[in-house]
Amino acid sequence: MSTYLLIRGGTVVNADREFRADVLCADAVIAAVGPDLKDSAPAGAEVIDAGGHYVMPGGIDPHTHMQLPFMGEVAADDFFTGTAAGLAGGTTSIIDFVIPAPQEPLMEAYRRWRGWAEKSAADYGFHVAVTWWDESVRRDMGTLVAEEGVNSFKHFMAYKNAIMCDEETMVNSFRRALELGAMPTVHAENGELVYQLQKEILKMGITGPEGHPLSRPPIVEGEAANRAIAIADVLGVPIYIVHVSCIEAAEAIARARARGQRVYGEVLAGHLVIDDEVYRHPDFATAAAHVMSPPFRPKGHQEALWRGLQSGQLHTTATDHCVFCAPQKAAGREDFTKIPNGCGGVEERMSVVWDAGVGKGRLTPCEFVAVTSANSAKLFNLYPRKGMVVEGADADLVVWDPRGSKTISAKTQHSKLDFNVFEGRKVTGIPTYTVSRGRVAFANGDLRAEQGAGRYVRRPSFGADFTANALRAKVLATSAVKR
Repeated sequence: MSTYLLIRGGTVVNADREFRADVLCADAVIAAVGPDLKDSAPAGAEVIDAGGHYVMPGGIDPHTHMQLPFMGEVAADDFFTGTAAGLAGGTTSIIDFVIPAPQEPLMEAYRRWRGWAEKSAADYGFHVAVTWWDESVRRDMGTLVAEEGVNSFKHFMAYKNAIMCDEETMVNSFRRALELGAMPTVHAENGELVYQLQKEILKMGITGPEGHPLSRPPIVEGEAANRAIAIADVLGVPIYIVHVSCIEAAEAIARARARGQRVYGEVLAGHLVIDDEVYRHPDFATAAAHVMSPPFRPKGHQEALWRGLQSGQLHTTATDHCVFCAPQKAAGREDFTKIPNGCGGVEERMSVVWDAGVGKGRLTPCEFVAVTSANSAKLFNLYPRKGMVVEGADADLVVWDPRGSKTISAKTQHSKLDFNVFEGRKVTGIPTYTVSRGRVAFANGDLRAEQGAGRYVRRPSFGADFTANALRAKVLATSAVKR
């Protein structure tokens, strides 16, 4: 028996326009979008009054790490608690990361992550990291694209002696991704420089969290971004750079795009509003709670990130949600290099970006939808199934109160984390209802997330034209230089 949900009287906001309309959901799909649909809804349909509110595509967080084993610890939020927190904040889909250990087969790691994710309360997909290379990795990449619906592969240029991949691995993986119609993604930090700087800073007697940003200055990120972009340019493959945090990396992307290269950039909500003063907090637990990579930057970098989003040179907002509680962070009390890297934000991202973006005149509501949902859906081949309020799309929606407000606090969050990097921030612009797969998962503060209700979402490859067009463009560019 079908279930129906009618959202009445709201203003639908997509990335291209906003308009007054009702939205009728039948089971997990949007059945109709149009004026006055009350007569189209069958008797007994659940009704939400969205008068004075926006109705937008549910948020897509393209960068999370639920239940991640990392630096000797395991992230506190699993796939249920993490996605439930996301639903409370208006995020209805995540793309998490499968990260094989060095020499571990990709398919083995992928199956393990799929098992963990079965408890997810919201829809999910995966990027798969390439941490090493041989013929089996090449073969597994093909299987992941063709049979499992994975169309993006992650490359860590940082974390030496752990998951960092060398340039030979990057080149081989980028080339294979191009063959398969998949998108390479990159964590851009020069891992060798970070490793050497960490040793030097420890020798200076700086052991606390304040040493973390000193060992990862902006130029370390900028250099790696330039290098990854150059490799992608030579091979003719598009590239997506995660958690762009500084002017140097943002400018590298802008320069490449000005040359016509397909380079895409992601910004974390935290990097848009938090600065590096947090690492000098006198309380170790507070400072350590903010340790993530790349680190929070001096305030001047924030405006560059906002301008990147405004201009379209940066494309998505994410969280890198990877949470470790105070006892876990305490592993690095005497050595900042041992503090597990990671912060939260999957619940707060939408409100933080609305408040600091739309609320401050930096973004329009349509641009907000683009950077919190539609662009991720387009870049990772989910659009218009997700990222758009349109007939036939998944019924993943958020009813948004642009005048509603709340004060963010660890005391009221739904994550299992014992800290919140946005603690005390008052935000205007909050979800009143979150609809996941046609069912109300959050209603005016009441979280109704169900373990296992989320579904794995296969993302098709970008097809034969992806490879052919990239190679054609490279040949033409080479020929032009010769002439």
